[in-house]
Amino acid sequence: MTDASQIREHMEVVGSDQVHVGTVDHVEGQRIKLAKTEPAAGGEHHYLHLDMVATVEGGRVVLSRTGAQARDEWGVREV
Repeated sequence: MTDASQIREHMEVVGSDQVHVGTVDHVEGQRIKLAKTEPAAGGEHHYLHLDMVATVEGGRVVLSRTGAQARDEWGVREV
């Protein structure tokens, strides 16, 4: 699993296919909370589990799933 301390606010999150998924709001426990201001977010925060992160490089969070898969799997509820 990726070290959550590497993930910073406002980092871009992309899928393994380099498709934009969202922007980091912050890390909450074992999940990345994405900014709700993104057009695809529909005004809601979405969450991605840290297990989805393949790497953090070049100021971006790169997921182990494609952008479409990540959007299919993101959660909208706070735990």
